[in-house]
Amino acid sequence: MPPPGLLRLGGALRDASHDVALEDLAFRLGSGDLPAGDGLPVAAAALLASRGRPDVVGLSVMGATLPVALLIAEQLKETWPTVPIVLGGPGVHGVDVELLERFPAVDLVARGEGEVTVVELCEALESGLEAAGAVDGITHREGGEVRRAPDRAMLRDLAALPAYAWDLLPPIAKYKEITGEEDGLVPIDSGRGCAYDCSFCSIGRTWRRRSRPLPAARLVDEMASLRGIPGARRAYLCHDLFGADRNHALALCEGLREREVQVPWEVRARADHLDAELLSAMGGAGCDRVLLGIESASAAVRAANQKGMRDDVDLLQVVDDCAAAGVTPILSLILGLPGEGDDELNESLEFCASAALRAGVNLSLHLVNPQPGCALGEELGAESSPVPGVPPDMALGAGESAAERALILGHPDIFSTWSLLPYPEEKLAELVFLSGEFGDTLMRYPRSVRALAAAAELSILALARDLRADGRTFETFARQRVAGSGMRPVLDALLRWENALVRVAALGSRPAREHRWTLGAELISTRLDLGAAVEVLKEVRASDPRGSAASQSLLAPDDTTFAIVAPAPAPGRLAGVRTVRLSSGSARLAQAMKRARTKEEHARISAALEAPGVRDAAAGLIESGVLVPPADAATSNPSPHARQTTPTTAP
Repeated sequence: MPPPGLLRLGGALRDASHDVALEDLAFRLGSGDLPAGDGLPVAAAALLASRGRPDVVGLSVMGATLPVALLIAEQLKETWPTVPIVLGGPGVHGVDVELLERFPAVDLVARGEGEVTVVELCEALESGLEAAGAVDGITHREGGEVRRAPDRAMLRDLAALPAYAWDLLPPIAKYKEITGEEDGLVPIDSGRGCAYDCSFCSIGRTWRRRSRPLPAARLVDEMASLRGIPGARRAYLCHDLFGADRNHALALCEGLREREVQVPWEVRARADHLDAELLSAMGGAGCDRVLLGIESASAAVRAANQKGMRDDVDLLQVVDDCAAAGVTPILSLILGLPGEGDDELNESLEFCASAALRAGVNLSLHLVNPQPGCALGEELGAESSPVPGVPPDMALGAGESAAERALILGHPDIFSTWSLLPYPEEKLAELVFLSGEFGDTLMRYPRSVRALAAAAELSILALARDLRADGRTFETFARQRVAGSGMRPVLDALLRWENALVRVAALGSRPAREHRWTLGAELISTRLDLGAAVEVLKEVRASDPRGSAASQSLLAPDDTTFAIVAPAPAPGRLAGVRTVRLSSGSARLAQAMKRARTKEEHARISAALEAPGVRDAAAGLIESGVLVPPADAATSNPSPHARQTTPTTAP
C-alpha cells in the first residue's frame, strides 16, 4: 500500500511551493528495483542519488524500518556530506535523543505531526543547519549537545491537512501488481491520536491522549476520489478509534450513502465504541471489515493493563452485531500480558472459538512487544530483548540482514520493535505456538476444536497443549483422538465442512461467464445437521457431558445437502462465506451442475434453467449465489416466494 503519511507530507511541501520528490523504497524493494539483504542500503542510497543532489533528505520510518534507514543515511552522508538528513515518523518516537547521540549521519529528528514542521524546517534550513533548532518539534545538535525544541502543537482541525500527492508515487495499480493483491486496498489518513493509555501501546502518549478524526465531509470526498484512481477498489481508514466520536461515524456513513460512493471500506475500532445501530449504519454504507482491539477476553487482564474498556461490554454480542450488519470482525488479542495466567489465557482462547462459531471472524493473535514510551516499555523495557527466530508482529519481514541485526543487538533500547517481554523459554515457546500455528487452527477449525475439546473434556488451552506435544497436523491429531468412538462421524463432517468454507473463502465468488450457468458453491452431503451442531457447540464447554451426546443426537438417518458459497457483493447482501441448506429439488439441480463435465451437459442444464418454470424455481439458488447465471442473461429480482434455500444459523 502507498504510505499515506508520505503522501500528506508531499502535498504539504508542494502547497508551500517547494520542489519535492518522493520515493517509496518498500515499493522499489518489492518491484525488484532494489536488492534485499545487505546490499539494500548502498543500492537505496544510489537510487536516491540518481534523482539529483537535494537541499535536504527526509527519511520517514516505522520502528521496523529504522535500522535500514540509519544504514541508508550513512551511505547518503558519504555521497552528500553537507546535505542535512532528517528522520521522522512513528519509528523515532521516544528515541530521538539517542539517535542523534549515536548516529552522526542523522542531522535532525522531526517529532510528532510533520505537515507544518517539514515546511517550516525547509524554510529554516535556507539559513543553515543551525537555524533548524528554532523549529518546534525538532531535535538537533547544538554545541556538541543534543537539544529538543518545544513540542509541535497538534493540528486543531484536520480539515487543514493537505491533499494526497498521488502523482509523486507510482500508480495504485502498480502497487497491486507488486504485491499481488487483488482487493485494491488504499490507506486513508482518516484520523489521528488516541484518548487511552493502554500499558502495551505508546500511541495514546504520543498523541497526548487526544483523538481527532478527519471531518466526515472531507473523508467522504477522499473516499469518493478513489473511484477515479485505477487499481483502487477499497479503502482502509487508518485511524485506530473509529466510532469514538459516534456522531462523526454516523455522519460519515450518511454521507457515503447520500453520495452513493459505493467504495468498500474497513476500519479499526474498540469493541466498546460499537453497537448494533452503528454497525448497521456502517454495513449499509459499505464497511465490510472491522479490526477490534480486544487484547484479552479477561476483564481482569484488560484492567491490569489499563485498557479502559467498559465492564458492561458483551464481546460476543459485538461479534453477533457485526455478523448481522455484514461486517467481518478481525479480533486482535495479545497473549502473555502481565496478569494473565492459565485461566485468563484459556478465557481468551475460548472467546476466539466462540466468536468463530458465530461469525466468519479473522483472528490476529500477538505477543507483547513493549515500545518506548508506553507503560510496559518503561517498566520492563530494560529486561526485554530480541529473541532469535521470534520477530514480533511489527518487525516481520524487516531486520533480517547482518548489518541490521548488528544494529538491533548493539542498541536494543533504540530498536525495541524486536524486543519481547522476558518470558521463561518454555512459556515463550507456548505463546509462539498459540499465537501462530494454533491461532490459524482456531480460525480454520473452530467447530472441530470445540467439538474435540468437549468430547475429551478438555479446555481449549489443554487441547492446544496436547496438540503441540503431539506434533502432527490438527486433522490427523483430531481423528486419532476420536478413533473408534461415536464422535468420529461428527468430527469428519465438521472437518469437511470447515475445509470447504476455507476453499470457498479463498476462491471468492464465482464470476459470471457468457452463455454458461456456473455452480458458485461447494456441496456437502452429510447426516450432520450443521446449523444445529453449531448451536450445540456454542454452549458446550470443558467437562460438559452434553458435548459428545448432544452432538451424536444431531446425526440424522439420511444425508442432507448443504451448499457453501461466497456471494458476490450486492447491496443488502451480507459479506463472507455462507452455508445454506438445500431442498431436495434444489440439491438435485446443484448436483447435476456439479457433475456436468462436457459442453453438451452444460448446454442441457443451461437450456433447462432458462425455461420459465425452472428459472423461477431456481430463484433462491441464484439469489444466494449457489447458481451463477450467464453474464449475458437478463437480470431480474427473483420472487421471494420462489426461494429454495434456507440459510443455516452457522456462518
